[in-house]
Amino acid sequence: MANNSSNRMEVPEAKEAMNRFKMEVADELGVPLKSDGYNGNLTSAQNGSVGGEMVRQMIKRQEEEMSGKSDR
Repeated sequence: MANNSSNRMEVPEAKEAMNRFKMEVADELGVPLKSDGYNGNLTSAQNGSVGGEMVRQMIKRQEEEMSGKSDR
């Protein structure tokens, strides 16, 4: 049976780095996300803000890389 989960990583080797990135973004936003354990106490807005900011930062990095302006 195929796994059609939207949480599936396209590059499984990046899972640890993505988890670190998620925790960094949550910290920047002041969202008390736990890296392991129960996070059901967080609101949809809190969880969504973390995911949304992750996407914004990833798009910005890609745009910078494509324009040749990346400092990384």
